[in-house]
Amino acid sequence: MVLHYDGRRFSGWQYQPDVRTVQGELEAKLRILLGDKTFGRVIGAGRTDAGVHATGQVAAVDVPARWSADGVRAALNATLADDLWVESARVARRDFHPRFDARRRSYLYRLGTLPGSASPFERRTCWPLNRTLDADVLETGAELLVGTRCFRGLSKAGRPDRGYECTVLAAEWSAWRLGHGFRITANRYLHRMVRYIVGTLVDVAGGRRPLSDVEALLDGAPGVATSPPAPPQGLFLTSVDYADPRTTQATAAGEPATRRPADGADSQLLSSTRTTATLGVPRSNSPT
Repeated sequence: MVLHYDGRRFSGWQYQPDVRTVQGELEAKLRILLGDKTFGRVIGAGRTDAGVHATGQVAAVDVPARWSADGVRAALNATLADDLWVESARVARRDFHPRFDARRRSYLYRLGTLPGSASPFERRTCWPLNRTLDADVLETGAELLVGTRCFRGLSKAGRPDRGYECTVLAAEWSAWRLGHGFRITANRYLHRMVRYIVGTLVDVAGGRRPLSDVEALLDGAPGVATSPPAPPQGLFLTSVDYADPRTTQATAAGEPATRRPADGADSQLLSSTRTTATLGVPRSNSPT
């Protein structure tokens, strides 16, 4: 499934008891629609934080074979609140994992430098900074990020077992109607990495710290600390890309394919299908 959501009323993607999350909402609705628990967990490609939006989140779930991908999409959209929407759904390989199979993810951060960004209709989805920044410095700072670098100094946390290196394939600033947009594509991200990058580049472009600090943070220089992270409401997960074109599958009629149960296996579970987005082709659903 490709999901869009307004992150303002969600406490992030991952299920947490007693708070509203994207994963929790989807699983609660599926439990009602399917009438049982055979679908398992809804797995997402990225664990977005509280307040972060998505226009290209990818998720997968096992459902009984009687359900088509379009049927799941339509049923969910008829019951979900208006801040969560399933754009599309397709049948995928049974062993497809939206998080571990992802080759790269892309994010957009919107930064408001014009007075109009403070409008209640705009500030929900941007950082209404409302002050001028040096666009050339922003772009130069973004160029320093490209390549395989250590981002420990530009994140809240990481996983020591996986290290702190990330490969940034693209990072650039462009004009947005109320300021600037920052787009970044990487193979992986550390916790709050994009928001710390934006917060630091804003301070550099605003003359509050030197450009050399960006290189120092990437080099792990002692005594150099990152700036506070940019607020979450300006951040969007816009796309997740996969290398394997066989990620999705469907019958000629467009119905979900089913699997024959293995000997001694639970036939209901193994004859279920996994619905997800049409993957393997780069896509981007960027807000305007």
